[in-house]
Amino acid sequence: MSELKELRVSNDAMTDPQELQRRLDDEGYLFFKRLVAPEKLWELRREMMSMIQQVGWLVAGADPMDGIADLNMRYTEGDNEYSAGYAEVYKIENFHRSAHWTEYMDIVEKMVGQTVMPHPQKVARIWFPKYTEHTTPKHQDFVHFQGSFENITCWAPIGDCPIELGGLAVIPESHKVNRALDHHFALGAGGLIVHEKEHEEINPVWHSTDYEAGDALFFPALTIHQALPNYTEDKLRLSLDNRYMLVGDKVAEHMLQPHEPSLLTWEDIYPHWRHDDLKYYWKEYDNPVVERDLSFGDKARVEVLELARAGNEQAVYALQRGARNSPDAVEPEVFAVLDELGVEY
Repeated sequence: MSELKELRVSNDAMTDPQELQRRLDDEGYLFFKRLVAPEKLWELRREMMSMIQQVGWLVAGADPMDGIADLNMRYTEGDNEYSAGYAEVYKIENFHRSAHWTEYMDIVEKMVGQTVMPHPQKVARIWFPKYTEHTTPKHQDFVHFQGSFENITCWAPIGDCPIELGGLAVIPESHKVNRALDHHFALGAGGLIVHEKEHEEINPVWHSTDYEAGDALFFPALTIHQALPNYTEDKLRLSLDNRYMLVGDKVAEHMLQPHEPSLLTWEDIYPHWRHDDLKYYWKEYDNPVVERDLSFGDKARVEVLELARAGNEQAVYALQRGARNSPDAVEPEVFAVLDELGVEY
């Protein structure tokens, strides 16, 4: 990646909805410094990191606030071990409640000029150091979350997140392609990558920053973005990654369920909560539910088989992981390709 440019800070326009809407339409993102009081993020960090330490991903005995990872326990989405640990973190009520904080809700409603609600499917990102090949690749959120191009993503670090810890980067104005671009197989979270340089209308200049607790980055579903690699020696990166939709707009059916890597249902999650006000809150709204478009993932599954046959190491690893972790869910051709290659699984 070429040199990163700084994100534009939009705190000066926080009380001007028309200017926020203009900037979002023009640049394809809005970034705010300390939109939320840092203390709220630090409190959430302690609760989530304490649970992460309990599941064994942080060094035992260390202050969980430091996020010192046990490098022998590095997992990512797609690993059964990741799902087991992530499930415990995912049950935390305050993690789900944070997407409903008025600071986030109010600013999103200003930037879109309509009433919004958070998608039921909240997402926590937990990224290990020295595991850079699994970094979330360049993509548009629409291919994963679907529903509507009008959906807004909010990415917020749970604690400070300097560049080397692996914050989020975006390509300004990339949303102006006004369509879901072709995505391809990738090893990182989500499993899909877009090659922005294949599209002449996109100026592939990436913007990011050294994030601090309380900062928040918002962008629509077509803005191209990626996580930066976690190059730290031993620090876990923890962040919120949530979506907001216009009330009454389309929502894809899978977004009404918990985040898939958790392998949980709402019935698994809610017994751990102290309050009832946010349980099944989305049922109060009349949002048309649409089927999930599986074509993006289907294309990647064809590509990964072709790449594996050609000897691509990341593709082979992806097939091995699927065969090992979900043998009943993968196609027979996966096993056939691994057998052809003489690869263990």
